[in-house]
This record gives sequence, C-alpha cells and structure tokens, in this order.
Amino acid sequence: MVPPGDIGPLPIWVGVYLALLVTAALSNFVLYQRVFRLIRQGKSVARFDRPWERLKGAVSIVLGQRKVLQRVPQKDWAGIGHALIFWGFLSFALSYLIFIFGASIWSHFPEWLLHTTGVRIYSIYLDIMAAVMLVLLGWALARRWIVKPSRLSYDLTRHLDSIIIVGLIGLLMVSTLLTHAFYIAKGGLGPEADVIIGGALSGLFQGMGIGLAASNVLHGVFWWLHLSIILGFAVYIPFTKHMHMLAAPLNAFFRSLEPSGLLPTIDLENTERFGAGRVQDFTWKQLLDGYACAVCGRCTSVCPANLTGKVLSPMHIVENLKDHMVAIGHQGARDPEHVEPTPLFGGAISEEAIWDCLSCGACMEECPVVVEHVPTIMDMRRNLVLEESKIPESATNALLNLEQRGHPWRGTQYSRTDWAEGLDVPTLAEKPDAEVLFWVGCTAALEQRSQAVARSMVKVLKAAGVDFAILGDEETCTGDPARRLGNEYLYQILAQQSIETLNRYEVKTIVTICPHCFNTMKNEYPQFGGTYEVLHYSQFVDGLIKEGKIKPIKMIQTNVAYHDSCYLGRHNGIYDEPRAVAKSVPGLNLIEIEPNCRERGFCCGAGGGHMWLEESRGTRVNHARTDQFLETGADTVAVSCPFCLQMLTEGIQAKGLEGEKQAKDVLEILADSLEE
Repeated sequence: MVPPGDIGPLPIWVGVYLALLVTAALSNFVLYQRVFRLIRQGKSVARFDRPWERLKGAVSIVLGQRKVLQRVPQKDWAGIGHALIFWGFLSFALSYLIFIFGASIWSHFPEWLLHTTGVRIYSIYLDIMAAVMLVLLGWALARRWIVKPSRLSYDLTRHLDSIIIVGLIGLLMVSTLLTHAFYIAKGGLGPEADVIIGGALSGLFQGMGIGLAASNVLHGVFWWLHLSIILGFAVYIPFTKHMHMLAAPLNAFFRSLEPSGLLPTIDLENTERFGAGRVQDFTWKQLLDGYACAVCGRCTSVCPANLTGKVLSPMHIVENLKDHMVAIGHQGARDPEHVEPTPLFGGAISEEAIWDCLSCGACMEECPVVVEHVPTIMDMRRNLVLEESKIPESATNALLNLEQRGHPWRGTQYSRTDWAEGLDVPTLAEKPDAEVLFWVGCTAALEQRSQAVARSMVKVLKAAGVDFAILGDEETCTGDPARRLGNEYLYQILAQQSIETLNRYEVKTIVTICPHCFNTMKNEYPQFGGTYEVLHYSQFVDGLIKEGKIKPIKMIQTNVAYHDSCYLGRHNGIYDEPRAVAKSVPGLNLIEIEPNCRERGFCCGAGGGHMWLEESRGTRVNHARTDQFLETGADTVAVSCPFCLQMLTEGIQAKGLEGEKQAKDVLEILADSLEE
C-alpha cells in the first residue's frame, strides 16, 4: 500500500504520526481507565514464575492457535476459520509497520528492508489474503447469524459488536484492494503495482472511465480510510469483546502451570475475607479472565450443568463479573469492610449458578484463551459458605457428618474395616514397614456397592505379591468434599489430620481407588507439607501388568464402554492407563463413548460436591451421561471412580435397565479375570 502524496505543505509522515500519537494517547487512557486500573484492584497472585515455560506455552496458544484448533479433529471447522483470520490479521499488522509507518517516512523503506522481490511477493500475498479474508468474514457472519450453531445461540454471542467488528475488518480488506487498484489506475509503478486482484480492479475502473486525477484522489481517500480504521480499532476495542485480542496473550502467559484439579489454598489465619464476593476479593488474574474471554460459547456449550438445563453458564460467570466490575468502577483502596454499591450475588451472578458447578473442568479444557472458570467459581462458593453462611441443606448434612464422623456418608452403619472382613488385610499399625499404603477412601469403605471395588483391589494386590497395608480406623476423609463444597476451614482440618497420620508412619507410596482422593493427596496436600508418591490404582495396576506380576486369564466376552472420571482424566491427564488395564482382560471389547470421551468426557454428575448436593433443575446429569452410554450399545459401562460407579448405577436403574446393563469398576472386571 504505497502512501499517497503529502498533505499540502506538510509531509505525509507528519499527518500519519500525529494521528498515531493522538490515537495512542487516547487508547492508552481508555485501556488504563477501563481495563488495567480495574484489574489492579484484584489480589496478588504468583504468576511470574517459570517465565520460559510460560512464554513457550503462550506462543503455541496464541501464535499457534493450539486451543482454537483443538476441536478440528472432531470436525468442528470454525477453529480453522478463526486461525486463518488471526494469521491474516498478523500479516496485515506487520505490513502496516512496513508499508504505512515506515514508507510514509521514507518511500524506499520497504525495498530497503525486503528488496524489490520481497515487496512484490508480500504485496501479492496481502492482495490475495484480503480477498480470502472477505470470504472468511462473510462465512463467519453467515455462521453466527444464519446457521446459528448451538454455542452461538446464547445472548452474549448475539451482540451487535460482532457485526461491527466484522464490518470494520471487512472494510479494511476492501480498502486494501481499492488502494491497490487506484494506485495502479493512477499510473503507479514498482513492485506493489504487480498485485493480481488490485490489478484486475484497476482495469475495471479504467474501463469505467475513471481517469488519472480521480484515481489519484481515490487512492488517497482509501489509503487514509484504511489508516483511520486501524487507529480507530485501538480506541474501540477496549469497549468490546474483542478486547480479548490484547488480553488473551497476557492470559496465556499468566495461565496456571499447576494441575487443573488443584485449588489455591487460603491462609485462614491471615486472610481478612474468605473467598470472593466483591471485585477486590478476586485475584487480578481472575479479573483479567473477563477481558480475555472471546465470548465464543465453547465453555458453556460443553458444561454438563448447562446442557442439562441448569442456570450455570461459565461464559456468563466471567463476562458478568467483568461487566459488574466495569459498571461499579474502581472501588478505591482495599478495604475488607467495603460494601460495593451493587451486590455481585443476586445481581450479576446467581447463587444458584455457583452451586450448579460440578468442577469437572470441561469449560477450562475447551476455552481457547485459557480462562480459569472453576477456581473463580469455587472462590465464590467459599465466600457464600464462610462469609455468608449460605449453603444448600444437603451439603450442610454432608459437612456436618465430615466434622463429626470424619466422612460424608450420613446414615452408614459400616466401620472403616467391615469391607475387609475375612480378607486378612493388615493395617499400618500392624505392619508399619509396608511398602505401599492402600488408601481405601470413604466411599469404598462405607458405601455398600463400592466395597466390592476395595475387595477387588485387595485381590489384585495379593495376586501381584505387593507388600501393602491400610490405615483402617485411622483413615479419615481427605477433605475433598469439604473443599469442593466451599468449606476451606473444615478441609484444612481434615487434610492436616490425614497428613499427620501419614507422616507419623513415614508413608512413601500411596495407592488410591478414588480419583478425588488421588487428586487431593497428590496435588493439594503438598500445600500443607504432605508430599508423597500418590498413584491411582489404574497407574499402579497397569505397571503390575506390564511387569508381568499379574496376568488376567479368564475370558470375559463383553462389550465395555469406558467412562472417564473428570478428576482422573481431565484434571490429571490419566486416560491411557485405565484403558490399558481394561484391554488386558481377554475377550473384553473396549468401546469409546464418542464424542464425549477422554479430554471431552462428560461428568457423571458427582463432581464439585454434587455427590451430596441435590440438582437444582432440569435433567439429572448422571441420567444424561447414562443416555450417552446406552447409545454405544455396550453391555457394561466401566469406570475408575466410586462416585462414577454410584451415579451410573443409579442412572441405569432409573432407565429400568438394571437387568440388561450394568456399571462396574475396571478393577472389578480385572479381578474377575484373575485366577482364584
């Protein structure tokens, strides 16, 4: 895009840089007042560690569009269109530095930098890319407003902003082609006159009788129009959802590098307010999330709660928090007693939505800009419980039982060791030098159906000759239900109690049945000095099979659909091991519950403390997941989690199919295949 002539007596570069200076001043003022000043109200959080790892990941997420493209293998082509538009944007942004801001000062700058051939190639590329971008933008508009896929049907995705932004980008592309065309039509020469589409348009305009003088004027008009739109974007973007163009790269760099199942701890002794119920209670990263959000609907479109008719929409949580912050403005110096002019709960965010969350992490897995919805929601849940004493009655009962009896199973008549009767299972008190601690967990010890899984584990461990023991009556809840239900105080009491017991026995290796126990002990206990080698049974048993210490021999000819536990799979990346254990069983045919498997697995409905929470409305999540299993035609749904086992067993019973279909733990299937 060759610059037009000077502005009367003023060199063109003066006008260009004066416009740039004014725009930059205005844009920076708006950005500070509307974005960064508000974000700085948030609490500090350590996100500056491991800079090279952060930078490497941010490059793949932003420049490589890694998370934007992650749905393409599932034949969702929208990511390709977005990536092409993004890469086109980068191409044009670079061209502005060279052909506008550089060439306006020195007309030979592009040739000096790229040489004549480079300028010709780049100009032809931009000329073709402008046409490609127009096609892509037209497709994007038609998809959003005519085709209207489900994830673009939410109110936030139907905003007028999307039309304005696409229209302005389209006008940029049109002005690019017309600037090229009228430059050639006025007799312009050089490598930039070799463009293809601009050249064809030039011939068309000349055939229409547009002369040299008119072409010269129109060249200047469209060149300055192009520059005006570019500079106008800088001021307009902070007012729109396209602020994510600036915030998303920051969000990618400052993303959490910890496992997604890890919730940040609260310093109960030195914290003035618990959880987050006001803008100042959130971290600056949680506030940045709202600006990074692209309002693409991906998170809400995979949220099990939303898909089954609940109020919760992860997209609305982060967007409404941002809008609430913008609406009330800066709230002054940090003050734990400060009351916001408009309350967050009951206005911008529904309390019901906060309790709907299953903490399954599907939203975070899908988000292309690394928004961390779950920790934000859990911080709001903590605030409701610890500051407002607002908690559903069913959750209150579970927490009361945890406090009084050390487990959440109200009404159980079993002791911690009844399940092991007749199995000759030693306790650590009896065998303190055991190599492996088998952490049974509350559910496998105290819930009748799940006790069969614990007995299967003992059978496998003994068959492999593993030197193990259990804690027996010394075992107590890891605290996971308390933490997910928002009672951080009770969680820390239970966690420290367990850690003291483990440290007293100098435990080194722990094998769990429950992914929730696994996640808590592996990822969250180190926050309180409890560092151990913690393995889920699928990891441990898969190793035993590969080492030849156990060998399934009995044929079990059945079709099995495997269900991924959220806290084993998505939150801890363990997908292959439970499948490998299942596949080791002779005759077993393993089926995937597609497309809701592995990273896109669908929650059983028990996560986030919902094992003890009544669902607020709509379809039960476990019934929706049961329907997905039934669609596979498999005889058995296999799980690796006692919560999932209960939820899917109930789902099958609710469908009236308990005589035809069944839910079993992979460990049970393996134990059945071992020699007696």
